[in-house]
Amino acid sequence: MKITVVIASLALFFASFLLFAYAFAVPDEFKAIMFFTGILSIALSLAIPFHILGSRE
Repeated sequence: MKITVVIASLALFFASFLLFAYAFAVPDEFKAIMFFTGILSIALSLAIPFHILGSRE
Protein backbone atom coordinates (compact mmCIF):
# COMPACT_ATOMS: atom_id res chain seq x y z
CA MET A 1 0.00 0.00 0.00
CA LYS A 2 2.69 2.48 0.98
CA ILE A 3 4.87 1.74 -2.03
CA THR A 4 1.91 2.33 -4.34
CA VAL A 5 1.34 5.76 -2.81
CA VAL A 6 5.02 6.62 -3.13
CA ILE A 7 5.18 5.52 -6.77
CA ALA A 8 2.00 7.43 -7.64
CA SER A 9 3.21 10.61 -5.99
CA LEU A 10 6.63 10.36 -7.66
CA ALA A 11 4.98 9.82 -11.04
CA LEU A 12 2.80 12.88 -10.47
CA PHE A 13 5.83 14.88 -9.34
CA PHE A 14 7.84 14.07 -12.46
CA ALA A 15 4.82 14.56 -14.73
CA SER A 16 4.49 18.08 -13.39
CA PHE A 17 7.93 18.90 -14.79
CA LEU A 18 6.64 17.87 -18.20
CA LEU A 19 3.67 20.17 -17.73
CA PHE A 20 6.03 23.04 -16.93
CA ALA A 21 8.15 22.31 -19.99
CA TYR A 22 5.26 21.90 -22.42
CA ALA A 23 3.53 25.02 -21.13
CA PHE A 24 5.79 27.08 -23.35
CA ALA A 25 5.13 24.97 -26.45
CA VAL A 26 1.32 25.12 -26.53
CA PRO A 27 -0.77 27.94 -28.01
CA ASP A 28 -0.98 31.14 -25.99
CA GLU A 29 -4.46 30.55 -24.60
CA PHE A 30 -3.37 27.31 -22.90
CA LYS A 31 0.01 28.36 -21.50
CA ALA A 32 -1.24 29.71 -18.18
CA ILE A 33 -3.64 26.81 -17.66
CA MET A 34 -0.94 24.24 -18.30
CA PHE A 35 1.60 25.98 -16.07
CA PHE A 36 -0.92 26.33 -13.24
CA THR A 37 -1.81 22.65 -13.63
CA GLY A 38 1.88 21.88 -13.14
CA ILE A 39 1.88 23.89 -9.92
CA LEU A 40 -1.21 22.07 -8.68
CA SER A 41 0.26 18.68 -9.51
CA ILE A 42 3.44 19.50 -7.57
CA ALA A 43 1.32 20.48 -4.57
CA LEU A 44 -0.79 17.34 -4.89
CA SER A 45 2.26 15.10 -5.25
CA LEU A 46 3.58 16.47 -1.95
CA ALA A 47 0.21 16.42 -0.18
CA ILE A 48 -0.53 12.77 -0.97
CA PRO A 49 2.32 11.27 1.07
CA PHE A 50 1.92 13.79 3.88
CA HIS A 51 -1.74 12.99 4.43
CA ILE A 52 -2.06 9.37 3.34
CA LEU A 53 1.15 8.00 4.82
CA GLY A 54 0.95 10.14 7.94
CA SER A 55 3.66 10.48 10.50
CA ARG A 56 6.19 7.80 11.35
CA GLU A 57 6.05 6.28 14.75
